[in-house]
Amino acid sequence: MPDKSDKHGPKLDDEIGRETQGMVSGGHATHAEEFKETEPFSDDHPADPPTSSGSEREGSPPGMSAQDVEGRSALARLLSGVRYPARPNELVRHAAEAGGTDAAVEELRTLPKREYENVADVAEELGYGREERRY
Repeated sequence: MPDKSDKHGPKLDDEIGRETQGMVSGGHATHAEEFKETEPFSDDHPADPPTSSGSEREGSPPGMSAQDVEGRSALARLLSGVRYPARPNELVRHAAEAGGTDAAVEELRTLPKREYENVADVAEELGYGREERRY
């Protein structure tokens, strides 16, 4: 005895499924999935108040300028894959093999002869700002 709890037959169920497939998997809001819609927001009031220094960009941690953040990021990309602790000659060799610019390699050659624990240690020695503790 077939189950009589549904209102449609299997053929009609398949047809309805094909018709609504685009709405279900289309990535846009449907009435059945209203909870997934993003809520509207306003740009009238910024979430963060402006900083006292006009040179700082949004996202710069306290104690560092936007240029420091960009420089340290470029240095970290150049030195990705280095095994720390590392000496300056290892850093220079890795940067040269990674295709670093001549200026970046020369900057690494100016490092004092000692072991560096991580990229932040190298960046601080090169004169980039140091991020202050947030808490």
